[in-house]
Amino acid sequence: MSSSNKIVLDTNVLVSALRSASGPSFALVRCIRLGEIGMCCSPALFLEYEDVLKRPEQLQACGLLPSDIDDILADLALHIHPISTHYQWRPQLRDPSDEMVLEAASNAGAQAIVTYNLKDFGPARDFGILVLNPEQTFKHFKLSRPLPPTHLPRPTP
Repeated sequence: MSSSNKIVLDTNVLVSALRSASGPSFALVRCIRLGEIGMCCSPALFLEYEDVLKRPEQLQACGLLPSDIDDILADLALHIHPISTHYQWRPQLRDPSDEMVLEAASNAGAQAIVTYNLKDFGPARDFGILVLNPEQTFKHFKLSRPLPPTHLPRPTP
């Protein structure tokens, strides 16, 4: 991982990224793929990504097949720093499924959890972890927003 700044993505950010290539979630995933910011993830959290993204309603909303999700996650896996969860502090959050996001962030020494459920992760601040939405993440880490794929310059012949 080339960046010293580390984040952990809540699943809802990946859902948003797959639903809109013009939004901040998609742009943030592109920054991760470009190495501008580091992403940390535990095996349990990665399996949650797969489970949620392969739900029939998600596949239909994104217009993707399960094999597309496999390809997307395989590519993402190349750009994340895997985290082993050595310490658990459950329960800290109202939603038990959010606990693995907090555990990954705290075990990774991540600076932030990126989520659209800011209120749900309030206790993360007790661990010194910021809770930001994707747009706030760009501002806090001073990331430049990459152009959407449809606007990338084409190679000249």
